[in-house]
Amino acid sequence: MLPPSTVKATDVLLQATQSDAFSQIQGDALLSSSLWVNIALAGLSIVLFVYMGRNVTSQRARLIWGATLMIPLVSISSYLGLASGLTVGFIEMPAGHALAGEEVMSQWGRYLTWALSTPMILLALGLLADVDAGSLFTVIAADVGMCVTGLAAALTTSSLLFRWLFYGISCAFFAVVLYALLRTWPKAAADAGTSDIFETLRLLTVVLWLGYPIVWALGVEGLALVQSVGLTSWGYSGLDILAKYVFSFLLLRWVAANESIVSVDARGPFSGGSPADD
Repeated sequence: MLPPSTVKATDVLLQATQSDAFSQIQGDALLSSSLWVNIALAGLSIVLFVYMGRNVTSQRARLIWGATLMIPLVSISSYLGLASGLTVGFIEMPAGHALAGEEVMSQWGRYLTWALSTPMILLALGLLADVDAGSLFTVIAADVGMCVTGLAAALTTSSLLFRWLFYGISCAFFAVVLYALLRTWPKAAADAGTSDIFETLRLLTVVLWLGYPIVWALGVEGLALVQSVGLTSWGYSGLDILAKYVFSFLLLRWVAANESIVSVDARGPFSGGSPADD
């Protein structure tokens, strides 16, 4: 057992993370609002999406609706965890970081929700484009890898080098997702007759998802060019609002109005069709 003099202040702080984080969040209007606005929008989205999908009946359309509905359901749970301090902690930045030696709030719960919600976004897009099971699995697996290694980058305190190495690996996983969205899935969407809405949602997803690693790099976790946790949190929250709720609304509105298109000639992994139908 280490003598008391060798125990760092952060070791004690980490043992009381939830109450300390809750107090700090409530005392920071910018930080608190970035969480509660998302909680409110996620709640409204759940009610709206349930209503929008009330008349959807075909298997593929209902799968798209179910995947899309999971996005705000996961988000409201995640943001409640952040607002309560449950999924927030404090870490001491390693040597070489702009905030080296300082205690910084880490909203590690965001990575948890991204690991659960972004696969649902990709699942909905994959079902819309009617991609094959192998491609869908590969892209979703890469997406989960991106989120997990992003979490590792955010929580690594032993070495600045390792933080950026994990960041680089996360970006490599992201490149796999981008390749599918930009190169392979558009052709499948064209074959499925859903290219118009797919192109809109693809553009929205690619542009907004590129914002997340940029916010990480510029914010307190990366180069700390923006050292306000509240501003960094709003950066992520603003992207979430557009990439999740606006995305989901556009998708469900189109599916509800064009269910006949997604219910015929489907050959994807959950449609009941087969390649032999060609």
